[in-house]
Order: sequence, then C-alpha cells, then structure tokens
Amino acid sequence: MILRLGEPRQCHRRYALRPGAYAVLPRSGKLLLTVQFGHEIEIQLPGGGIDVGESIIAALHREVFEETGWRIATPRRLGAFRRFVFLPEYDLWAEKICHVFLARPTRSVSPPIDRDHEVLWAVPQRAICLLNHEGDRFFASEVIERL
Repeated sequence: MILRLGEPRQCHRRYALRPGAYAVLPRSGKLLLTVQFGHEIEIQLPGGGIDVGESIIAALHREVFEETGWRIATPRRLGAFRRFVFLPEYDLWAEKICHVFLARPTRSVSPPIDRDHEVLWAVPQRAICLLNHEGDRFFASEVIERL
C-alpha cells in the first residue's frame, strides 16, 4: 500500500494514472528545490512524470536536469506516495504516484531547460516551510533528520 498525502480521492472524478520520479537533493547544507511558475507559483522537489517506456531512474535524471540544469549521482529510493490532483498544464485530474529518491547534485550544466522553472537553494528548515506539497515536505523532513 502506498501512502496517500494531500487531498483525498474525489469519488465523482476520473483520474489518469501519472507516475513520476522526484529527488531530495542536499548539498553544502542546503536543499536544491525548484520554483515552478504557472497558474500558481509552486516550490517543489525537482522531478516529474515518467514517460512511456522510460525507467524511473532515467526519468529522475531527465526531470531534475530539465527543471534545474543540474546533473545528479547516486540516487537511492526513499519511498513513494500518492496524490490526487488537478494538473492545469494538461487539463487533467491525475492520481500521481510519486517515487522519491535521495541523490547528490554533482554539477550545474545550464540554467533550467523548462522555462517556467527556477532553481532555489534553501537551508533545510526553510525548505520544509517553502515546499508546497505535503509529500515533498514529508520526504525532505526524513532526509533532514539524517543530516
């Protein structure tokens, strides 16, 4: 059973299954987060959807790079959670299965490729306050306790 964090499933809605890979990225006493500008401004763990035929780890590397411009190393799975959410950029209600990893950001290669994203470095306790999603806060907190 996968932990559900956030809003419960609405029985009258149809949800598309949307698996994704996300990363908690500590470096030099801070966490690498992403700010997404869209219908709302959201501060999130870097990551996103897994494309058809793509492995979770390949998706993790691709999504982190697209959203931050950083390369990562040594991903280690922390767990997963489920979210029921409306995705305005796709005009879609989704059941997101979020696979979360701990990884090491190794080097910045470019600005974020996704034009609606910016990088944000935050000290751990501030990062917890800034993250918009309960699942992101849960897994970031788990990592912070070990730092």
